Amino acid sequence: MLRVLMFLVPLALSVYAFIDCISTKDEDVRHMPKPLWAILVLLFPLVGSISWIIAGKTRSPAAEGWSGVRGGAGRSRRWVAPDDNPEFLKSLGEERAGDRDKDKDAGEDTGPGGGPGKD
Repeated sequence: MLRVLMFLVPLALSVYAFIDCISTKDEDVRHMPKPLWAILVLLFPLVGSISWIIAGKTRSPAAEGWSGVRGGAGRSRRWVAPDDNPEFLKSLGEERAGDRDKDKDAGEDTGPGGGPGKD
């Protein structure tokens, strides 16, 4: 069992580091160009992977753990559930108000009998 773990852990670390490296935006890569980091991770799986994780990518404080902070000025925006997103809830309120206005306008055109001018 220990032999399997000694093989699988570095392999999983290398796969994670390689995928993280190639999916990182170019402006977030530090110290070397991204293709050079990818080659380093592939040629030296353990050392390259650890180096990438420690020094290869800029990491924002909000992305370094589950601090519970939703971010503020100067931080990257994280995904927020729709029912916790005040902007989304506000847009729903505006949409409902617009629907009520449309229904009110439609009700005035048809009149109380259902057609124009009928009573």
